[in-house]
Amino acid sequence: MLQTITINTREHSEMIDITSLIDQEVSKSGIKDGICLLFVPHTTAGITINESADPSVRLDMQTVLGKLVPWKDSYRHLEGNSAAHIKSSIIGSSVMAIIESGRLKLGTWQGIFFCEFDGPRSRRLHMKLQ
Repeated sequence: MLQTITINTREHSEMIDITSLIDQEVSKSGIKDGICLLFVPHTTAGITINESADPSVRLDMQTVLGKLVPWKDSYRHLEGNSAAHIKSSIIGSSVMAIIESGRLKLGTWQGIFFCEFDGPRSRRLHMKLQ
């Protein structure tokens, strides 16, 4: 089962907790035990699994990424968004989670985050369940 989800980002750079959205889609699918693959088909956005209990973790991650890859530097890419491309490669474009008893099997503190690095934009997220 392949599904495409639209995510509208609001900030230039943000990490959006999409855990409940993905869990709802898994529940609706009727799949009890399997795999959930999430893929972001964009070169300036990414996806990751990390702590969702404390929102300051997201802010810390964005702060460190901003220090490692500043928006303005001596980049050659003419479009002016090289930093977003680099951050997307660092974070990655896909994650996989186990489905058990019809729910995502994440750790106690884990959540799934859509990472925007060149927004705001309307983005797509492909979800493959099996």
